[in-house]
Amino acid sequence: MHTLAIFSPNQNAYSETFIQAHKNLPFNVKYYYGDLYPSFLEGKSMMNLPLRLRAEKKMLKGFSAAEKKLIFSLKNEGVDAVLAEYGTTGADTLAVLRYLKLPLVVHFHGADASIYDLLELYKGKYKALFKYASSVIVVSSKMKNDLIRLGCPKEKLVMNPYGPNPVFFDIMPGYKGSQFISVGRFVEKKAPHLTIMSFNEVLETNNSTKLIMIGDGPLLPVCKDLAKALNISDKIEFFGVQPPETIRKIMEESIAFVQHSVIGSNGDSEGTPVAVLEAQAAGLPVIATNHAGIPDVVLHEKSGLLCDERDTNGMASNMLRILREDGLAKRLGLAGKQRVKEHFTMEKHLGILETAINKAIAERV
Repeated sequence: MHTLAIFSPNQNAYSETFIQAHKNLPFNVKYYYGDLYPSFLEGKSMMNLPLRLRAEKKMLKGFSAAEKKLIFSLKNEGVDAVLAEYGTTGADTLAVLRYLKLPLVVHFHGADASIYDLLELYKGKYKALFKYASSVIVVSSKMKNDLIRLGCPKEKLVMNPYGPNPVFFDIMPGYKGSQFISVGRFVEKKAPHLTIMSFNEVLETNNSTKLIMIGDGPLLPVCKDLAKALNISDKIEFFGVQPPETIRKIMEESIAFVQHSVIGSNGDSEGTPVAVLEAQAAGLPVIATNHAGIPDVVLHEKSGLLCDERDTNGMASNMLRILREDGLAKRLGLAGKQRVKEHFTMEKHLGILETAINKAIAERV
């Protein structure tokens, strides 16, 4: 079995379930992490180096201490290929991978392909990364086009949206009541404040509805203040970060999933939101925006209802349609569930990734 090193900024961020799922790839996985540069190996120290590798240290002129440490560890672990989570991680470790002649698959996720200042900073590094990498994984049509504009060869791009945790397929909502659910970090690109503004419009027509918002982030206090200022705190519950089993239970009791994703002021954009896929797998209709990868997985009027970014009136209208039109929530929800089963499973996502990694290894042999 080949040994695969996965490089990631975080060891186990609650919002990065897709990266944790990559540990289940059919390889001998070594998980490296550490903020901007992978400095730790999960479950093992990177400090105890065999003498034969220490002797090589003198040959590594020009490499930083962190790069030398990574080189020694990758050699010591017998790594055959690397999967870099985020383009920035791949670019920052490229010198090490070139030195070791290790095959590389780089997986872009969202911010790494959209934040204006980051793209300017990494412009040259990304060109070198695109040239070296065997495959470049993208999760949306928009991201694919963005990376082509940045200079990535079309033939290296692999379209591979995420897949939801299979347990979400076991959920079957009752499509009763009037409770909406939102799941995601409270950050600018997910625009939770705009979801609240839309919901406030819904309350002007239907005061019996309720919104549960799950997640945490810098905008959470602002959103709580907004709910108070609008005098709707009794209609919105902020649950903070919750385990998957709690999220599944609330989804089962809800009539629709809402998310008002937008391009942030710094250019930050979604890839394909995992929570949207999980909601569809659960059979909930998705009310969201025409943003990034969302239109790839949510078909307007077929598996959900979409509006333009920052169109709070449009989102409110879509939420009201779900409440008013008999059978609409169930029709859209079941269609979304079936579509995710056919096109966006975790099994398919991991299978495409496995193929890309094996291709990279074969090309370097």
